[in-house]
Amino acid sequence: MGRVYLVGAGPGDPELLTLRAVRLLQQAQVVVYDHLVSSAVLEFVSPNAQRIYAGKRRNEHTLRQEEINTLLISLANQGKQVVRLKGGDPFIFGRGGEELQALAAQGIDFEVVPGVTAASGVASYAGIPLTHRDYAQSCIFVTGHLKNGTADLDWPSLVRLNQTVVIYMGLGGLPEICRQMMAHGAAANLPIAVVQDGSIASQKVVTGTLIDMPERVVRAGLKSPCLTIIGNVVKLHDELAWFKPPVALTRV
Repeated sequence: MGRVYLVGAGPGDPELLTLRAVRLLQQAQVVVYDHLVSSAVLEFVSPNAQRIYAGKRRNEHTLRQEEINTLLISLANQGKQVVRLKGGDPFIFGRGGEELQALAAQGIDFEVVPGVTAASGVASYAGIPLTHRDYAQSCIFVTGHLKNGTADLDWPSLVRLNQTVVIYMGLGGLPEICRQMMAHGAAANLPIAVVQDGSIASQKVVTGTLIDMPERVVRAGLKSPCLTIIGNVVKLHDELAWFKPPVALTRV
């Protein structure tokens, strides 16, 4: 009987991988990976391993979730050592729990290798501490996927004082998110940051407020994947931004 390893690939920088993750990538016979896994992370995969791309981009899934579950079961039943590789941490908005439930129902052996979740990894590279004694004593993670044009979130819980809100996959619904937060009592000048490609060379950080951020994001031309951070901790970005992506040299 094979075994499936559910592995978190972190936010993008390959040096944020755990040692366990690197060892498994080098030993795996098959690696099933998502769109959010960076190419630099995939360089750790053994050249002898079969690679299967599962997609999972916003509104564009190469394999549906049910097909991925079936694939993992099939590979394990063939006796394969399989790494299921997901961006960030597989248990935070990664559907890792659903995939393991499918494996458990078939009696298939599995192991979970946590990864640095996008919230902490991207915020760290953007110089934005998620908690701070002067600004935020709590932090909440939510997903920003829209359904029927609206984000079905518990808005009153998101506008509490001294709290940081981290929104995964919220770029497309940003105007609605900002509007709803203000409608439920958040100040129009509440700081917000949107980070594209956090922790890798193409990282971009745009800061602003709830009232002007949708326009700023459009002007900056940001594209997914992005992470949104809302709260007074964003004020610390200018002071604490340490990561300077390398500038590409142009040949003359």
